[in-house]
Amino acid sequence: MTKIRSLASVALLGVLVGVAPVRAQEVSPDQLVKTVTLDVVDLIAKDKEIRAGNRAKLVELIDAKVLPHFNFNAMTALALGQSWNKATPEQKKRLTEEFRTLLVRTYASALAAYSEQKFDFRPLRAKPTDTDVTVQVRVLQPGTQPVPIDYSMEKTASGWKVYDVMVGGVSLVANYRTEFNNVVRESGIDGLVKNLNAKNRGGLEAPAAPAAKK
Repeated sequence: MTKIRSLASVALLGVLVGVAPVRAQEVSPDQLVKTVTLDVVDLIAKDKEIRAGNRAKLVELIDAKVLPHFNFNAMTALALGQSWNKATPEQKKRLTEEFRTLLVRTYASALAAYSEQKFDFRPLRAKPTDTDVTVQVRVLQPGTQPVPIDYSMEKTASGWKVYDVMVGGVSLVANYRTEFNNVVRESGIDGLVKNLNAKNRGGLEAPAAPAAKK
């Protein structure tokens, strides 16, 4: 697993662990990202079981705390591209569930390894009335250039939601599009559902996250 992939893991799943839905509605998106990123890093650093490699506990934590704060329906639609419009409502539901599981299990494997990273949180460039913003964070690493991580967030009735993450200028979610569309072309939507389900049952890793542009 590459370092960029691990950083993407932190970016996507570390940002909102431990934040109650009500609180998410009360704070600005940039403050939400900053506060909770630092909270989750501290939480993982202090949890001996997670640091010792208890992946089941980490997955359970993510499943309970993270999922309500991400728009997985929008994320799956982005990953499928045009193929999303070909799916039936039931297929969309199953695809979203399988893609969510795939992401959670993949990122859980790397999340604990980056509990000691330092972050540079950039000021939010947005108007108070904006409902779709980009929150910029830089992951600082000794001896190399910072890794830029940009969160695409939208304001919903239940607060700000993350619907994509850009790592090094490359969309983490859209990175799956080519593979998914290839499977759809060969086996149809149901074939993609079965493909994702097989990966989740077998505990297989998802495709590598995009490498940062040099």
